[in-house]
Amino acid sequence: MTDFVAARRMMVDGQVRTSDVTDLRLITAMLAIPRERFLPPAQKSFAYFDLDLPLGAQDEKKPLRYLIKPMVLAKLIQAADIRDGDHVLDVGCGTGYSTALLARLAGAVVALEEEAALARQAQENLQALGVANVQVVSGPLADGFPSRAPYDAILLNGAFEAAPATLLGQLRDGGRLCGVMRGAAGKAMLYRSTGGVVSGRPIFDAAAPLLPGFAQPPAFVF
Repeated sequence: MTDFVAARRMMVDGQVRTSDVTDLRLITAMLAIPRERFLPPAQKSFAYFDLDLPLGAQDEKKPLRYLIKPMVLAKLIQAADIRDGDHVLDVGCGTGYSTALLARLAGAVVALEEEAALARQAQENLQALGVANVQVVSGPLADGFPSRAPYDAILLNGAFEAAPATLLGQLRDGGRLCGVMRGAAGKAMLYRSTGGVVSGRPIFDAAAPLLPGFAQPPAFVF
């Protein structure tokens, strides 16, 4: 039987701390929250591996969704610089692991998921853990959740192929958006809205599965 507590400690010490994650609030959250709870039974034994882990079985009708690697997720959350009173949008929350982490850092979290089954699992997992400052909502990921905007921070749980303009428009002044830009070389990106102008910069090399709705539209060729 897997000793998940020991595995969780090894993940934090061997993958997270060694990757320049120094936010003690985030480290404490990652030590406390059972990542295995958010995975299907067949994946639980891999919960603390340095892997993107599938949240279901392959289905030709819809893209397979994942919990992204712990190190990538931790570095994205740290880069978002989330403060105690922040209002945060978690895009592609899946079964709720990233939401549980964000809820430890922020004032309130809107967890957006477009797959009904995953949204139900997220709600159940978060309730079971006693997470009270979260609202799980459903809708297309690329649309964000404008009725609760603006947000101090937005986290994308996966990759995109072009700057997510709709989501960037839901940031308040000073707001931050973090996610992984897919390209010839994958890069984690940090975007910031300042005075109505959004600027972005790469912050570290990273790869992550593409989120549904975030593929680059095909270019028109004459």
